[in-house]
Amino acid sequence: MRLVNIDHVAIAVRDLDAALAEYERQYHVRAEYREVIEEQGVEEAMLPIGASNVQLLRPLGPDTPVGRFLAKHGEGLHHIAYAVPSIDDALRHLVAEEVELIDPHPRIGGGGHRIAFVHPRALAGTLVELVELQ
Repeated sequence: MRLVNIDHVAIAVRDLDAALAEYERQYHVRAEYREVIEEQGVEEAMLPIGASNVQLLRPLGPDTPVGRFLAKHGEGLHHIAYAVPSIDDALRHLVAEEVELIDPHPRIGGGGHRIAFVHPRALAGTLVELVELQ
């Protein structure tokens, strides 16, 4: 498996409008897009920064993964996402290496990308998302 680049770094926030306003005020960065992803229980905004992105995540409710993260950890870094040429190949490789996965099969994430999450126990307590290049 080959990691191509950092696709995005995700930050959990309570108030997406306020976080977007601060990014624009402090860094002159505007969201490329904003969407609700019901299946993941989030509203996300993607801010392009160079060849990568910052993804801001607002939970749709307290009983969602990001809602529980905010309750336990507060606002801040949620996960790092790496771009891969083939998510199917990446998952086969990780299964062969006995890496603990949250998603053994790809699902559709923001922007229609095929994604899968690797459990934080697999690597230094960091939640990793794999994003297939389009």
